[in-house]
Formats: sequence, C-alpha cells, structure tokens
Amino acid sequence: MALKILSLVLASSLAIGQALADDDCSDPVASWQPREQLRQLLVEQGWDVKRIQVREGCYLVKGYDANGHRMAAHFRPASFRALKLEVKFNDSASTAEYLDIESPW
Repeated sequence: MALKILSLVLASSLAIGQALADDDCSDPVASWQPREQLRQLLVEQGWDVKRIQVREGCYLVKGYDANGHRMAAHFRPASFRALKLEVKFNDSASTAEYLDIESPW
C-alpha cells in the first residue's frame, strides 16, 4: 500500500513539474530523430522497451527498467529530452535510486 502511495506521489510530482516546464512537443517533424535511435538509447540504459508511439507530438515509450519496474515516459522527438516519467514500482522496490531520500515505509 505504501509503495502505491509513493508511486502516486512521484507521478503527481512529475506531472506538476511537467505542467510548469516547457513541455510543448511541437518539434517540426523534419527535425524528429528516429524512434529506433531512442529505443537503442533506452536499451543501453537497461530498459526493456515494449512500445514507442507518437502521442500529442511526443514519443511515448512504455516498458520496464532494469529492476523490472513498469515505466512510461514522454520524450521530445527532436532532442529526446524527457518531459514526463511515470514509474510503477514492483513489490520489492527500493525508491532510493529514483529519489534522494529514503522512504520511511
């Protein structure tokens, strides 16, 4: 239960940050980098990429990180700048690698 709450808080915090940041995915299509290049970068970082699709002008990537946590992220297609990251932690999760604080739970 505590992990679900922490996951929701983290997702909410990232969503708020996204709303405040320059999160416009209006890159001209001619400047977009190939999806396969984004897939390769994420695989090199330990992701198991299941799907990359275009949503609202951004690349939406779904998959799992190296620890098996379900991930969803929005990236600008021209720069691959991450705009939003959602993590659904599995039951044996440690949030230490995602947050600078230790969870009291």
